[in-house]
Amino acid sequence: MKSQFSDQQLSHIIDQSLIYQCACPAQVAKHLIGLRDLYEYQQNCINQTATDKAVHQRIATDARRAHDALEECLREVLLIEQWDMETLAMPASLQKTPRSF
Repeated sequence: MKSQFSDQQLSHIIDQSLIYQCACPAQVAKHLIGLRDLYEYQQNCINQTATDKAVHQRIATDARRAHDALEECLREVLLIEQWDMETLAMPASLQKTPRSF
């Protein structure tokens, strides 16, 4: 499946959200990883009947569509929030000091 962001880049976005408590881009990144797992599972599932093949193909096709839409969403969100698109560093304006309890 063609991707705009590597798994490593998605993990980097998620890691920054944990440090700076800015969860929205990370939520999208987590779902992209899940869609990749779903797609891969469908590609490797055993097709015993024509029905099996049709079911797996349908799920894989829609997982790919959802993935493409969410990747574009993530790209646009990062641009709106002014992330550094080369390093995927969160802008200072979004970095919040973690709360101490």
